[in-house]
Amino acid sequence: MSAFADEPYAACLLSDGVGERGRWSYLARAPTETLTIAPEDPCDAFAALKTLIGGSRPIDRDGPPFQGGVIGLASYELGDRVERLGLPRKSPWPDLVCARYETLLAFDHHRREALAIGPGAADALAWLDKSPAPTPPDPLAIEIQAPDPERHEAAVAQIVARIAAGEIFQANLARAWTGRLADGARPVDLFQRLAAASTAPFAAYLRLPGLALVSNSPERFLQVTPGGGALIAETRPIKGTVPRGDTPEEDERLVAALAASEKDRAENLMIVDLMRNDLARVSTPGTVRVPALFAVERFANVSHLVSTVTANLAAGRTAIDLLAAAFPPGSITGAPKVQAMKVIAELEPPRGPFFGAMFWAGFDGAFDSSVLIRTAAFAEDGGGWRFEARAGGGIVADSDPAAERRETEAKIAAVLAALSA
Repeated sequence: MSAFADEPYAACLLSDGVGERGRWSYLARAPTETLTIAPEDPCDAFAALKTLIGGSRPIDRDGPPFQGGVIGLASYELGDRVERLGLPRKSPWPDLVCARYETLLAFDHHRREALAIGPGAADALAWLDKSPAPTPPDPLAIEIQAPDPERHEAAVAQIVARIAAGEIFQANLARAWTGRLADGARPVDLFQRLAAASTAPFAAYLRLPGLALVSNSPERFLQVTPGGGALIAETRPIKGTVPRGDTPEEDERLVAALAASEKDRAENLMIVDLMRNDLARVSTPGTVRVPALFAVERFANVSHLVSTVTANLAAGRTAIDLLAAAFPPGSITGAPKVQAMKVIAELEPPRGPFFGAMFWAGFDGAFDSSVLIRTAAFAEDGGGWRFEARAGGGIVADSDPAAERRETEAKIAAVLAALSA
């Protein structure tokens, strides 16, 4: 996609090819319509999103899950339109930006084939131009500023104290790395390096006017699948992290310790309960289930505890109703969610795209989305690009500030490595 990666609204949703969840990737460009909701815009963002998607239309059930519709970015502060907390915004990022794509390319990793879909399908096959892309500079970043470790540890200690005082049970706190790309480097270069080194199940690239987003997220936020006359919702929150071991034996010891960790299991369970409540707001009573609890999943730099929550959406409810009920993701806020968001706003600068969601919404009512972790945000600056990347973790009663700081460094390591060499 390098040839058109700098077109406004060029988008790629890239999966790792593992299992049915990672089977499909998508490439889209030249949308027929776009929607941008700025922080000062008083409109109902979720209603505007429903309008952009339009009425339901059938798709080929033998084809990919996404066969045209809307691809979008929901910034963390979109949650301020759900719970009016007066959150400050991160300039220049909008609360919501999305585009409607009638034509796209879908890549089936299992069959190793590309499918052109939509009215412009014949022309879309030409997107697979294999002419060599420009060689990016190495390293991609000419400077990277690391955050102050002592400041983060002090903030973690403050959250632990507020938990002890009974204000909250858990809050997710992040720290930011900033810098500039070298002359000639583009955001898509980082996306391609991450894809080559350690593709995640929910990797994403989105180019906007003057902005770009690169994500290598392992975490599903919300999925909605039509089935049996009902819309089936799923969320897979991640809570609990250890770095990968240097040897297979060390890796097994770390994974075993994670699986047995009372702290990490308690942290995960709190968010599972929060997500159960969020899904229940728009689901048929009695249908919320937890089919998987505390499963261990391994990625390039870290291993995680991942749980799965499912439900049947109530009659008349859509994926966008679910998005409004559950946004922002519980795994990157805390419990209780609203109070945790207030604490985060005191201790962390406005998040913008960080810890929001990338999503697609199909014409048939299907939906899938990621939590924007392992993410870098770019803004054009004087002919070049400045960037920011954040990593965080859930703070609970027995969190150790130094250990929490080290966890953020393990999580951001792949992004920093791709920028550095």
